[in-house]
Amino acid sequence: MNDLNAKKEEFVKQFEGLESTFSEIKMLMTYYECAILEVKTKLDVLNKEFQANELRNPIETIKTRIKSPASIMEKLERKGFELSIQSIKDNLDDVAGIRVICSFVDDIYKVADMLTNQDDIKILSKKDYIKNPKKNGYRSLHLVVEIPIFLSNEKKPMRVEVQIRTIAMDFWASLEHEIHYKKFSNSNVEAVKQLTECADVIYETDMKMLKIRKNLLDEED
Repeated sequence: MNDLNAKKEEFVKQFEGLESTFSEIKMLMTYYECAILEVKTKLDVLNKEFQANELRNPIETIKTRIKSPASIMEKLERKGFELSIQSIKDNLDDVAGIRVICSFVDDIYKVADMLTNQDDIKILSKKDYIKNPKKNGYRSLHLVVEIPIFLSNEKKPMRVEVQIRTIAMDFWASLEHEIHYKKFSNSNVEAVKQLTECADVIYETDMKMLKIRKNLLDEED
């Protein structure tokens, strides 16, 4: 840990000592912020269109974030990548992140399809942790997309990680994150078992709520 802290300090000093380097990373973070704005705008538009067509919103909330410099450096080090600006561009897909919270499980896939079917969105990776949950029970749909941002004199392709989950899945993930923040270890077998059981109960509830909604819609027809 001390070695990692020393490398972080050295990395930061590089920015302090080289104005051009500091300016470059500041601009890179601005590009990521612009990419988030592009994706969020698309999601807002799709939500409004869905509201007009279906008389309801599939998206409850949209949360955005940019990784902090410390978090970026920690991940580069943990993955064994060089601590450099070029390494950030080449190796990290989640510097810019958007979390989309949906009402129902089927909304997750509808939103994902509506977003990725747009011709200026390129899917770089897709991980379905809903159909294939993680060992501790974590569920969410993860997409890494590439989207162009239009600057004053150029167009730049930028990567954004999009996580789409239900309200219930987000509730579980938030509490699980809090447990990890309190130094919980995955080596604690009993804790992992209990977390998985809670995640399974929450998913079962999600599916029951979806079934109720579908039954009510069938009655209306």
